[in-house]
Amino acid sequence: MAEETNTAGEGLLTSLKNLTSTLIALVYSRLDLLSTDLEEGRERLISLLISVFLSLFCLCFGVVLLAILVVVAFWDTHRLLTLSILTGAFLFTGTLLCIRAIHALKTMPRMFEASMAELIKDQQHITPNE
Repeated sequence: MAEETNTAGEGLLTSLKNLTSTLIALVYSRLDLLSTDLEEGRERLISLLISVFLSLFCLCFGVVLLAILVVVAFWDTHRLLTLSILTGAFLFTGTLLCIRAIHALKTMPRMFEASMAELIKDQQHITPNE
């Protein structure tokens, strides 16, 4: 009888060790996924910022040179009209690009979306169906 109690206690202890090991592995895999999400987000952000700054620099420099070229071409005849049209076009284009950027920021996918989906799956597997 004493051996049966001892064996049951060891079985319970082994079961608890296995459960703890499984929980640790689960937490580790979720933290690893979260870490991967953070790294991908950081790399995407850095790449995006570099691209945006370089493209803005090139576009601004090109637009200034184009504006100077157009004004010089019409210097003798319609310089004020040319400057007015170019200013209006630049302001209109800048406004449209600003609206587009705001829309892109609002529709950007959530951070940690994959991690959250996996945690929801885990919760559904753990929680009994009602």
